[in-house]
Amino acid sequence: MASPQTLVLYLLVLAVTEAWGQEAVIPGCHLHPFNVTVRSDRQGTCQGSHVAQACVGHCESSAFPSRYSVLVASGYRHNITSVSQCCTISGLKKVKVQLQCVGSRREELEIFTARACQCDMCRLSRY
Repeated sequence: MASPQTLVLYLLVLAVTEAWGQEAVIPGCHLHPFNVTVRSDRQGTCQGSHVAQACVGHCESSAFPSRYSVLVASGYRHNITSVSQCCTISGLKKVKVQLQCVGSRREELEIFTARACQCDMCRLSRY
């Protein structure tokens, strides 16, 4: 039978090799590439694709009992205080997408992509 240290080392190596293909285990907030298809109109007369950047990841959050002053100010209704941050785009950049149109005609269109990410105040809509 293997020693406890050998089993722990084996489980650690197994966990690390299993996680290599999963970006979800990367801590923090970071850029993540994704393919986007751009069409010039609803019929798709001209279209092209481009690799854009999104912000994905995890940011810190916490909840704790409210201070006495908060309890009094809220009429004893706000008994839990929570603080959270969300992974957001902190910088944008424009990129040009080449569109292929019907009959060998080409067009160019600019779209926005994330340039930088950060943990920041959570908002329902930013842009």
